[in-house]
Amino acid sequence: MARDEAPAQRAEKKRGGLVGTLFKLPFTLMWIVIISIFCSVLIEWVGIYFDWFSQTGSDHAHQTMLSEMGYLDSQFTQSLLVSSPVEFATMIVDTCYEWLFAKSGIAGWVEQGAGAVGWAGTLKTYLQAAMFVTLMTLTRCVILVLTSPLFILAAIVGFTDGLVSRDLRRFGAGRESAFIYHHAKRMVTPIFLTGWLIYLSLPFSIHPNLFLLPCALLFGLMIAIATASFKKYL
Repeated sequence: MARDEAPAQRAEKKRGGLVGTLFKLPFTLMWIVIISIFCSVLIEWVGIYFDWFSQTGSDHAHQTMLSEMGYLDSQFTQSLLVSSPVEFATMIVDTCYEWLFAKSGIAGWVEQGAGAVGWAGTLKTYLQAAMFVTLMTLTRCVILVLTSPLFILAAIVGFTDGLVSRDLRRFGAGRESAFIYHHAKRMVTPIFLTGWLIYLSLPFSIHPNLFLLPCALLFGLMIAIATASFKKYL
């Protein structure tokens, strides 16, 4: 009786773990966005303080924000998720700006403080840079949402390729490696989430394809390795 219950308990634990992971995923992504905004603002402030950028004050953050919006306008004119990606992104960014900065009075205070000197001028510069960096990060969030089918496609291709490799190993009497399977399985989620975190936190403008395509390729590769190295007999 105990032998019959053990597999059932393991299967129930796996189902519970999968459901829990899917339930926590939106909250995890939300925390990643918040952490990315915090890291981006901190990097920008440190760069302004130590004069890392060629532009002075908040000009670097402003230019980076314009570059990211330019990628969105020119490269993401079509999407599988929404009919008009540019209008969708504009609505999201404008709504966030309205609630975060306009209604809170930060944007009005920064505009009224234009030309201020001393600590007031310094505070205005840092707040303005934080506003630009936040809007830039939100623009990148929209880009990630619009390119999410790329990661889904990479996962499907990796899973299919892994199943084929597993069947070849199964019928060809290939050796199993639990070490490879468990480590590849553990790397799938960190690669996905870490890729988001790094991309959202970069303090300079980068074309999305230069970062997202390698991340999607690595994501699909880990899924393929984990699927291919899964045990031959259940």
